[in-house]
Amino acid sequence: MLGFLGPNGAGKSTTMKMITGFLSPDAGTVRVGGIDIGEHPVAVKRRIGYLPEGAPLYPDMTPAAFLAFVGAIRGLRDDELQRRMRDTVAKVNLESVLEQPIETLSKGFKRRVGIAQSILHDPEVLVLDEPTDGLDPNQKHEVRTLIQEMAEDKAIVLSTHILEEVDAVCSRAIIVAAGKIVSDGSPAELEAMSPHHNAVTMVVRDVPTAQIRQRIDAVPGISASEYVEQNGRVQCTIFPRDGASIIAEVGAVARQQDWTVEELHVHRGRLDAVFRAITNPGEKRGGER
Repeated sequence: MLGFLGPNGAGKSTTMKMITGFLSPDAGTVRVGGIDIGEHPVAVKRRIGYLPEGAPLYPDMTPAAFLAFVGAIRGLRDDELQRRMRDTVAKVNLESVLEQPIETLSKGFKRRVGIAQSILHDPEVLVLDEPTDGLDPNQKHEVRTLIQEMAEDKAIVLSTHILEEVDAVCSRAIIVAAGKIVSDGSPAELEAMSPHHNAVTMVVRDVPTAQIRQRIDAVPGISASEYVEQNGRVQCTIFPRDGASIIAEVGAVARQQDWTVEELHVHRGRLDAVFRAITNPGEKRGGER
């Protein structure tokens, strides 16, 4: 599962249109499963399922009629078409709206219809452009769960602006800016680039901020610390040097001082901070001094 990220105008949708054969590249080549789409466009398209941005559909058709239409275009016939339709409808939970005009469906159901057409022919590769855009939290969860299930036997390219989506479902993430790849790695590797990676947040009650600061700032391996005091509680955010683990040292100080600690946790890192730093290098990141 590849998350394909980038700011608006970075070239994500254009790249997906080239991968799926909707646009011809000015230079370079696109290969899907080892096949050059410029030389064998139909063979490549047989292997790809594509959900364009906005999931465009024929609004006056029903999902049943639309899927039958798409299946016929894909070369499915008779019993095979009916079997694929049954399997796909069950997989995306469309049974309740099969005979309802698409224009009357909710955004969530329309997105399901769009996903259904992309997987009807059981492709090896799925290219999904903003599949959860505009959906409510429950609908997003349903679509993400479906995508995760399909990732067991398909290669999936997922374009999204939602960084939590990458963290939730992707095994790899590519970030592009101005048409160039600026980062390529796992979500965990991206998180490790964040100043918040392995940072520790601790909430201490009934201890003066100055006393906490004095003890914490003396801990080896700390690059910076921030303190917020409210209602007798001090929230400390402690940043490690070079992303090292400092939770044991911070915890040891709290025990030695017999502080009342109401909260203590380690940050994995913030993808949003990494995204901004990579795509907008001039922006100052949290935790830097």
